[in-house]
Amino acid sequence: MKTLFCLVAATAFGLTLQAQAPAWPVSADHVTFNVWPGAAPGVATNLPPEADVTGPKDNMVGGRAVIRLANVVRPTLTLFKPKTKANGAAVVVFPGGGYKRLSMDLEGTEVCDWLNSFGVTCVLLKYRVPDSGPYPKSSAALQDAQRAMGLVRQHAAEWGIDPHRVGVLGFSAGGHLSAAIANIFDHRLYDAVDEADKLSCRPDFSVVVYPGYLALSDKNYAPNPDVVPTAATPPSFVVQAEDDPVHVENALVYYQQLKNAQVPAELHVYPDGGHGYGLRATGKSAPANWPRDVEKWLRLIKIVPAE
Repeated sequence: MKTLFCLVAATAFGLTLQAQAPAWPVSADHVTFNVWPGAAPGVATNLPPEADVTGPKDNMVGGRAVIRLANVVRPTLTLFKPKTKANGAAVVVFPGGGYKRLSMDLEGTEVCDWLNSFGVTCVLLKYRVPDSGPYPKSSAALQDAQRAMGLVRQHAAEWGIDPHRVGVLGFSAGGHLSAAIANIFDHRLYDAVDEADKLSCRPDFSVVVYPGYLALSDKNYAPNPDVVPTAATPPSFVVQAEDDPVHVENALVYYQQLKNAQVPAELHVYPDGGHGYGLRATGKSAPANWPRDVEKWLRLIKIVPAE
């Protein structure tokens, strides 16, 4: 009886540890590799070690803490493959964090798990921070994103991806990055490294979630002159809550630019949600609805097969 009790206790303890396992870094069964074969272009050399800088006073989201990774000088890509049948579509995910840190679980690993749930392959980009953007203040994050798109297409056959169905999805600063690469793709912001840089870095679609930096608050919410949609901008889906303290005008102004350029686009403004919710349930309308609406849109534009 005592042996059985110990076995049950050990099993329960193991399950508890598994449940509490951090979302970042990911388990060894995920492929992770460096974006650059050596040091990234113009990489900072005076930063402290890369670390989760979340403190006891940082806001929790949906009743849980958020992993906020800072001091990233060596960007990486991490592959998340669907456990069910992959449909050939892929999304490169850009976590947010004001270009100072990266919300690696809330706006990274959790998003990849959601995309995997309906057959989409996810590639999570850990891009350089802090103060790596917004472009053109710094080219670092956009360089990492451009390089990442070429690498994903280079590995498309190996990963079971259709190179013509590779898009981007970003949050907050990552939302700005998602819009930036959707409009700045006709030339690389760095010297070519290898064959991956000969492949297109234009995303086939762009999802922009509670973005910043797209409307200039100090200029009466004028459009950002460095991110200008054209007829070549890919189809775009833009999300923001009306009560977002970063200002819903970022979504409204960018959508109007997309419309003016005749880019196929959807805008979803939800009545509440604030900012920085990811997919976590908070009792507000934005996090409760945007994932479902994005999935429907991806089926509508034929990135994901109809159900």
